[in-house]
Amino acid sequence: MASIFGFRSRDPARDRQTDLQRFDRLAKLFDQISAEIEAEKTGLENRYKSTAANAAFLVEAMENGSASASKGSDVSAMTNSILNCERRIAELARQKGLMKELRHSLDAIVEDGSGRPAEQATARAISGKL
Repeated sequence: MASIFGFRSRDPARDRQTDLQRFDRLAKLFDQISAEIEAEKTGLENRYKSTAANAAFLVEAMENGSASASKGSDVSAMTNSILNCERRIAELARQKGLMKELRHSLDAIVEDGSGRPAEQATARAISGKL
């Protein structure tokens, strides 16, 4: 029976600080993943534009007779590359939207748990001023 009376729980403020620190790490991870997605998307968009321009110039050169018809396989490869880029860009846009939704949900969880705006609660948790 002595062990029952010796049980102590932590201070709710300390629990809240621990939770907020955990949520802050998760928020930073969501932000990092979003930045990675955006960087990949930007790189793909740049390659997409370059490949599309090269394909257009090559098709024009073939039509004007300044490039041989054997370059048709190059145009086909560029077309496939463009289509793959479009698919990947669409997937990255979907992933970015998902990260945004997850971050919004996390902010709502933090806000609901504290009665304060999420940014204030997270900032206080980081500074240890709960």
